[in-house]
Amino acid sequence: MKRISGYIWKHKFIYLFAVLSMIISVSLDLYAPQLTKRIVDEVIVGGETEKLTYLLLGIFCIGTGRCIFQYTKEFLFDYGASSISGKMRKDLFRHIQGLSADFFDRTNTGELMARIKDDIDRIWDAVGFVGMLIMEVVIHTLIILYFMYHLNWQLAIIPTIAMIICGFIAVVMEKKLGVVYEEISEENAVLNTVAEENLAGVRTVKAFAREKYEIQKFLTHNKKYYDLNMKQSKVFVKYYPYFSVITKILPLITLLSGGYFVIKNTMTLGELSAFVEYSSNIVWPMEMLGWLTNSLSSAIASNKKLKNIYAEKPSIAEIEHPVVLDKVQGKIEFSHVGFHKADQYEILSDISFCVEPGKTLGIMGATGAGKTSIIHLLQRLYDATDGAVYLDDINIKDLTLKQVRSNISLVMQDVFLFSDTITENIKLGKRETVDSRIVKSASKDAQASEFIERMEKQYETVIGERGVGLSGGQKQRISIARALAKKNPILVLDDSTSALDMETEHFIQQTLNELKDTTKIIIAHRISSVRNADEILVLENGKIVEKGTHEQLLEKKGRYYETYLSQYGDFLLGKEA
Repeated sequence: MKRISGYIWKHKFIYLFAVLSMIISVSLDLYAPQLTKRIVDEVIVGGETEKLTYLLLGIFCIGTGRCIFQYTKEFLFDYGASSISGKMRKDLFRHIQGLSADFFDRTNTGELMARIKDDIDRIWDAVGFVGMLIMEVVIHTLIILYFMYHLNWQLAIIPTIAMIICGFIAVVMEKKLGVVYEEISEENAVLNTVAEENLAGVRTVKAFAREKYEIQKFLTHNKKYYDLNMKQSKVFVKYYPYFSVITKILPLITLLSGGYFVIKNTMTLGELSAFVEYSSNIVWPMEMLGWLTNSLSSAIASNKKLKNIYAEKPSIAEIEHPVVLDKVQGKIEFSHVGFHKADQYEILSDISFCVEPGKTLGIMGATGAGKTSIIHLLQRLYDATDGAVYLDDINIKDLTLKQVRSNISLVMQDVFLFSDTITENIKLGKRETVDSRIVKSASKDAQASEFIERMEKQYETVIGERGVGLSGGQKQRISIARALAKKNPILVLDDSTSALDMETEHFIQQTLNELKDTTKIIIAHRISSVRNADEILVLENGKIVEKGTHEQLLEKKGRYYETYLSQYGDFLLGKEA
């Protein structure tokens, strides 16, 4: 993870000019009491009225200059902070995108959303408005103390002691708030996860009449989030009154003590006026300490969370000098492949098969048999724990991830469509090379053009999040069109026609049969989807229990034959009758 100081260093000139503007602005502001001192001593007490015009003009110029440099300071800090937060968010998102599938298996979407949005926003505050105020408090305080000690070092001891007490209270409060903010950040991620899951599955919630349960679950986490924020508020409320008491008493003590020095003629009335003005001016930094400590604690807690994300490294990585094929032909080979995730049972065991370029492999098996895991290994979303996977006789671990994945067109059972136009969803992955003609041709081959062209905006129709508004069959056909439009050497269909009627599936099968130069892997529960494959694998408990063509497997009268009877038994009995 790049340190926050590294981001700031890249914007060093912006911050340099911002700090310079701040110093000028604060210096002008704190020079004004010096003019007040002269007005009291020289004009009011001394009677030198001719100086009043120049002194008032000086106060006006100070006010004008302060306005200019205050605006410059705030603009530059805002600009720098916005640039840094944008870069940090981009870097974090890029890092998350580079992590392997196993990270997403154990990390909730809501937690990642909290990190990308809320935690970056808190750091944005820290390097922007909050950071600016912290620096201004320091500069403001140092300049005030300089003028105070210059006027009367004995009287300046009083605000110095007050500031030391406030600083001690701020440190104690920051430690207590730091712990609370850790808990708030965690619960914020959980609350986001609960809300995201509920909204994404709102139709399922309504279908099972689970609204009351889901509301209660949300309210439980919302109450915990509320309690943690109240805990934070109690810490703030407990310590903040100390700042208020000190800042209210300080000017009074200063005035009384300064009056004593005036009576003793060791201080002029003008000096006392300036000193009282400084003591009032030093009040706001003390009052700000509580709020600034609060915000800084939040940013520190958020930064720790981001460090945890950056500490995650992708488990799937390319070798230093990978092989780059001139062209992928599409030969796929699994050699004694075994696979299991960390601390889990074995998912695949001794899987071996070879698919020549342009051939079709069918894979069947019950739910949980390991069919989809084979595809995950082929895409190198995970690495095989035993054996090896080869693409064109090269171990996929020796190839670049981009070449492996970009040459596989995948149609998953759980179709994911983005909230965008149908055209953009079909172009996904090869937006630059897939034109409107290819989009329409692929849609026709996937039997999707008929319903798309009945829509008012046809291919420019914006579909809802995850394809909301489309039926399961329509989403599957758009997903198939997306795969066909890529014209990749390898096409994988993972139970991708389960929501289609037999007639539509038949037409799509005809389209697939015409793809002579494409290696096809078809995972299905229907015999009709795999019967024309050059070879069919039957999986059971992560192992290949049968292998052969449709006719060969029927002759064996094993698992495949049993599935065939369960799907076509009634038809066969009717035919015999």
